[in-house]
Amino acid sequence: MEWLKMLKYNPIQPLISADNSVLLYFVKRNLLDEHVQPLSYIWNMNEVVKIVKKQRHEGNWESKKKSLSLQNYDLIETWKNIRFLIEKYEMNSNHICIRSGAEYIFSCQTNEGDIRGFLGNQYAAYYTGAIIGLLINAGYKDDIRIEEGLKWLLSVRQNDGGWIGSPIFELSWNEQITAITQDEKAKRAWDRTKPLCLNSTGMVLRAFANHPSYRKTEEVIQAAKLLKDHFFMENNYSSYKHKDHWLFFQFPYWWNNLISALDSISLIFPTSSDEAIQKAVNWLIQNQEDSGLWKTSYSTIHKNTITEKNKEAQLWITYTICKILKRLF
Repeated sequence: MEWLKMLKYNPIQPLISADNSVLLYFVKRNLLDEHVQPLSYIWNMNEVVKIVKKQRHEGNWESKKKSLSLQNYDLIETWKNIRFLIEKYEMNSNHICIRSGAEYIFSCQTNEGDIRGFLGNQYAAYYTGAIIGLLINAGYKDDIRIEEGLKWLLSVRQNDGGWIGSPIFELSWNEQITAITQDEKAKRAWDRTKPLCLNSTGMVLRAFANHPSYRKTEEVIQAAKLLKDHFFMENNYSSYKHKDHWLFFQFPYWWNNLISALDSISLIFPTSSDEAIQKAVNWLIQNQEDSGLWKTSYSTIHKNTITEKNKEAQLWITYTICKILKRLF
């Protein structure tokens, strides 16, 4: 394993030593190329069954947060749960839970192609891209509804080739809340002259990176180059503006960060010779802990409190970094 030789410490040992049978399964299969049991072994584990049992008959997960606003909190709750099932436990359309969840999500798709409800009646390209990326990984890459979603995403790019996420990003925070919770009919129009939003572009790219055909298109390659050339830079918009947001890691992915962006970009053009990619890899090498793991946060604006939950997150972040390095090298 050539990619291990570039690291200061071996991350495999702490991963396989952890008391985490799910993680051990994927480390053996994806990092060590060992033969493992069928995926159903993972899907039948208690931690997975616990999430599945909370799914409603309609396919969604019900949110405890209720409001008279236009916000579809059940869609947001469904996104929260399906992230874990697909990204962490690699569940796919072979399981009724994923099929049911996908149909609920598709029921929130408009005739334009976007998934609506995350921001009330407003466009939300970043959430649309992120959730389509999950469904592609779950086996829906050839579904016509995925195709419609990807075409819509391409149709709302900014002039520079990236994405702004939502036109309401240009508004003040209070104006955004009004647009989300009270404005039933009027949708903000896109101003294509505005520069890309780094957070949104990273989330949208997940959809295209996970699609074996679209990841090869000129538009997607251009957007990936644009994002990597902004590694470690401040965002152009007030939300997630500080450059340290690049250094706050989550798995399964939610917002854009260095690891989630590098994951997508390495699928679009898996080369280690690119200067921006090498810069990101060098940062990972230099900031590896002597335990062999990586922290969940190297940010000055996000805490890195050591809890049991945080310790488990470190393991998954480390596993994800290893997958990326193995792909690149």
